[in-house]
Parts: sequence; structure tokens; C-alpha cells
Amino acid sequence: MLFSSHLPRWLQVLLTEKFFNACIIHEDAKKNEKNIYCLDCCISICPNCLSPHSSHRLLQIRRYVYHDVIRLDDATRLMDCAFVQSYITNSAKVIFINQRPQTRQFRGSGNFCNTCDRSLQEPYLFCSLSCKVNDLLRAEDGVSKFLFECNFLPLPEAGSEDYGLVTPDSVLEPSGSTGSGGYGEVSLTSTATTEIVRKKRSSLKACRPTCPPTVSEVSGSLMNRRKKTPQRAPLY
Repeated sequence: MLFSSHLPRWLQVLLTEKFFNACIIHEDAKKNEKNIYCLDCCISICPNCLSPHSSHRLLQIRRYVYHDVIRLDDATRLMDCAFVQSYITNSAKVIFINQRPQTRQFRGSGNFCNTCDRSLQEPYLFCSLSCKVNDLLRAEDGVSKFLFECNFLPLPEAGSEDYGLVTPDSVLEPSGSTGSGGYGEVSLTSTATTEIVRKKRSSLKACRPTCPPTVSEVSGSLMNRRKKTPQRAPLY
């Protein structure tokens, strides 16, 4: 990563912070994962730490496929996120904070991230927020002109979406149509949820009792049997 002192403190910490670790202050409490980022204090906090930060700008961090994402709506209030590939999950558009490791470094024909060469859909140029920041740091103009002044950034209302939900079995699947996602976006669907549904359906089929034959069906089958003439064994 090429992060430097030219970045504002909140952005530098956001791109380097390790989220979803257990909160040391509330290590015995429920839901103590640090999945909230305070832009004013430049620290990650858990839901139990919210009281002192209630008037601060707060950014909800979510995780899919072991990597941190933020809502595109929140990100665009902080900086220009044009040409960063977005994804759809729980009816919300999200972008990855940092680039993801790749198993193969093969660059063929197609569209690729300007920073890490990850394969992208058209017309995107960056796979994550950090890749765009690194690309801007190489330019003469820098990052400052792409940052926005944001004085108010509240957390989403409780229960509106599954924010902060950890689903390590989620996979990226291209959306079949433009729909609500728009052109070139990708949907995040959970294979774990699909597997649970399949197991429930199979268990229902296995437990479903079979209907016994009725009396009329049994009588009809007995009457349809033809009585054969008994044959004696041959005499020698």
C-alpha cells in the first residue's frame, strides 16, 4: 500500500484498521465485535461503545467473504467513488475497503483494476476504495480534490438491514439483469443460507408421511386377481 501523510487522518486509519476484532473494554458483552468506525476519533468501536460517540460521524463496517465493505451511499458522502466496482447485498450497494488477495496473477484480455490487476466488469477501473486512493496518490493532483466535506454521518437505523453480519460462506455472483442493481454490478449471495433452505426442504420430504391405500383400492386390487387352476405334480 502506498498510503502517505498526504491522506487525512480518518482515511488513513480507515484503510489500515483491523475491524471485527473483539472489543477489549466489552470483552464479556454480547455483540462486542468492533464493526463501527468513528471518523472523529479515528478508532474502531463496538456497538457497546456508542454512547460517548453518539454525536460523532460514524461509519458502519460490514464483512463479506472475510473482507470489509461499506455502503456506497456512505462512501460517496466522504469521497468521489466513481469507477470503484460496487456490489449488491441485502438490497444495498457496497464497495470493498481494501483490495483482496488473488490466487493467480494472470492478466489476459478484458477489464482490470488499475492498481492490483484484478478482473473487473466494464466500465470500472478499481476493485476497492484503497486501490483508487493509491492511484490518486500517484497523480499530481493527489486525493484532496476527491474528498468531500461531511459534517453528519449517522449509523443506519437498527433493524433496517443486516449491518455487520458476518457470512464467511458468501460468494460473489454476477447479477443476471440490470434490475435494481444497475449495469455491471454484482450480487452477494450466501451459500450458507441456500444450503440451510435445501436441508429444510429435504427434511420435510423425508418426514412427510405416505398416504395408506384406501379400502376401495385394496378391494379392487383383490378382485382383479384371477384365480388360477391349481396344477398337480406329474406322476412318474
